[in-house]
Amino acid sequence: MHDTLYGGRPFRTLNVLDEANREALGIEAGTSIPAARVVRVLEQLIEMHGRPRAIRCDNGPELTAAIFVDWCEQEPKIEIRYIQPGKPNQNAFIERFNRTYRSEVLDAYLFESVRDVQMLTDEWLQDYNDNRPHDSLGSVPPSRFLPRPPTGSKSSYEVCA
Repeated sequence: MHDTLYGGRPFRTLNVLDEANREALGIEAGTSIPAARVVRVLEQLIEMHGRPRAIRCDNGPELTAAIFVDWCEQEPKIEIRYIQPGKPNQNAFIERFNRTYRSEVLDAYLFESVRDVQMLTDEWLQDYNDNRPHDSLGSVPPSRFLPRPPTGSKSSYEVCA
């Protein structure tokens, strides 16, 4: 996702969602999110949540770059499921999540720095995952709908950069 700080400087976010329980695994904010940073963020998420079988994502340059593709090819492989250009409905869970994140965080506040974005986002993610009931999950929050085993799950991630 793209947005702009109060002073006019653009920034981006990398949003990662678990398709199994719609849990927002992480949002990384930065002025730039190249493929190497995407890989670094995903490695951190894998340590916490386990390695996914697949990643569904758009065709952004950071997600089609050799660094990312080669990383996914490492054993055990992670299947990359690119959506078709112009077909955001093929990535529907993250699109719905992005709309909520935009309206409740990005559009609701003026940010002075990327650090401010990250701090407020981290607080919002905690509430989103642990306290907010989701109608599509039987009115329970994602963390209670399908709790992860301690060793992580083998679900699919949706990534939006």
